[in-house]
Amino acid sequence: MAIKKLIFIPAHNEELNIVNTVHQIQFFCPDTDFIVINDGSSDTTAAVCRANGFPLIDLPVNLGLSGAFQTGIRYAWENEYDAAIQIDGDGQHDPSFISQMEAKMEEEDLDIVIGSRFVTERKPHTMRMLGSSLLSAAILFTTHQYIGDPTSGMRLYNKRMLELFANNINYGPEPDTIAYLIHCGFKIKEIQVTMNERTAGTSYLTPFRSAGYMLNMAVSILLVQFFR
Repeated sequence: MAIKKLIFIPAHNEELNIVNTVHQIQFFCPDTDFIVINDGSSDTTAAVCRANGFPLIDLPVNLGLSGAFQTGIRYAWENEYDAAIQIDGDGQHDPSFISQMEAKMEEEDLDIVIGSRFVTERKPHTMRMLGSSLLSAAILFTTHQYIGDPTSGMRLYNKRMLELFANNINYGPEPDTIAYLIHCGFKIKEIQVTMNERTAGTSYLTPFRSAGYMLNMAVSILLVQFFR
């Protein structure tokens, strides 16, 4: 029996990227359902999706990544999918690696597979990657498992994870949740993927926001999730 899978695509102000992102998904995953989660965009993201006939959930306000993620997961669970893959709407995630992620999950009976930039590749020496290294160290310290790319938004979730995330608002797409799930005994691993550079639009994560995000996640992993 074939596994029923969904690719959900959180998108906020991605009018310039969403068509190419979906076309890449359709090319590499022609037999997999997908849906765009328009996260209250102030541009024409929703209109572009409708004009192209893309399946769409149009959130009336911006809920942020966690809210869009929860919407996608909930949709997958309520529509009885066996697995769901998160792909960001900015085109940075390469869907050609999804089949490898699925094979990894099946071979090792994993709960989550993370598409990682840093399994066989080393992290560059930038301030953002310094923050990523801090999160990796915090996860290693609290779980004894190394996650090289804890902020990667390219993830595959099995049905057990869909049920867990869909029915508990405390589970989000963040590194501290990954740390907590590993601490609870769930099986999470990474595979090496290549990520594309953003070709249009701008990320909401400015250097200042990135620094604040990394610090908050590190504190949560070390002082909140560990004792949860």
